[in-house]
Amino acid sequence: MSLFCDHKQVAEIGLGKEIVGIIRGCIKVVSCGQNLRRPSNEDSDLKIEPICTTLAYILGLRVSPSHRRKSIALKLVNRMEEWFRRNGAEYSYMATELENKPSLNLFSQKCKYTKFRTPSILVQPVFAHRVKTHRRQITIIELTPPEAETLYRRQLSATEFFPQDIDRIVQNKHHAGTFLAVPTEYSWTGLDRILSDPPESWAVMCAWNCKEVFKLEIKGASLARRLAAKATRMVDKALPWLRIPSVPDVFRPFGLLFLYGLGGQGQQADKMAKVLCGHAHNMAKELGCGVVVTEVASQEPLRSAIPHWKRLSCAEDVWCIKRLVEDLVMGH
Repeated sequence: MSLFCDHKQVAEIGLGKEIVGIIRGCIKVVSCGQNLRRPSNEDSDLKIEPICTTLAYILGLRVSPSHRRKSIALKLVNRMEEWFRRNGAEYSYMATELENKPSLNLFSQKCKYTKFRTPSILVQPVFAHRVKTHRRQITIIELTPPEAETLYRRQLSATEFFPQDIDRIVQNKHHAGTFLAVPTEYSWTGLDRILSDPPESWAVMCAWNCKEVFKLEIKGASLARRLAAKATRMVDKALPWLRIPSVPDVFRPFGLLFLYGLGGQGQQADKMAKVLCGHAHNMAKELGCGVVVTEVASQEPLRSAIPHWKRLSCAEDVWCIKRLVEDLVMGH
């Protein structure tokens, strides 16, 4: 993903400089709130302007199992935070699983991070059949990168953690597209139309093809589970019109399609979002991905519209945050 600044630290020991620990972090300018401003023309409506901050993110922390409990992780975090401060970061945050007690203890007790958010990671398997997208009621429009940037800045720029480098994100080579869902009866004549005269309900979503960056694999499954999963795929492939949910081959390396930037307005926005998720599933099938992954806030209004399997999903991830600057001036 497009980064404002990216950095890596390693821990080495011995004359051979064996690497026993590694940490990676990045810095981005993101939205953290909003201001209401009245234009110079008194007859004009109030405008919403995002308040921005420089946010650092600890992307990954790993220590060799044979060298744990030696404060290596703590030293790596401290060194990374020093680099964050030197490069203007005002906050640092990290994400981990709720069950990862060692990581939570390190950051909350030793590094003084505070629990901030509990988003959900929702995972949908990619079936052998295509998912219906109700094209008779809803039209899906693929936006160009400039259109996507304009729509997000105009409609969602005050959303928490909205990245100010959205233009670089939607132009990245791994960006698989930005898609807008509107009612079929709505006459789409271009982005200017939806900005000036939007439909009663609409939804938007971005997709990121992670398959070209990394792959995942589930290990340790019994032979019986593997055979059962294979049987579901065989039936689904042979009888696609039945639309039987099947388990993809996640026991070998597989890629994923990551959905982000999900937003919308109107009473039917959840229906629009569900159609977009179906479209993403069909995209993932064509790209050869095994799953579709979406990360959403626990209070996200569109969360219920995102198809997922509970057994594959993480209902409660944990974000922790720490202020790095004492004399903080917001809204620059």
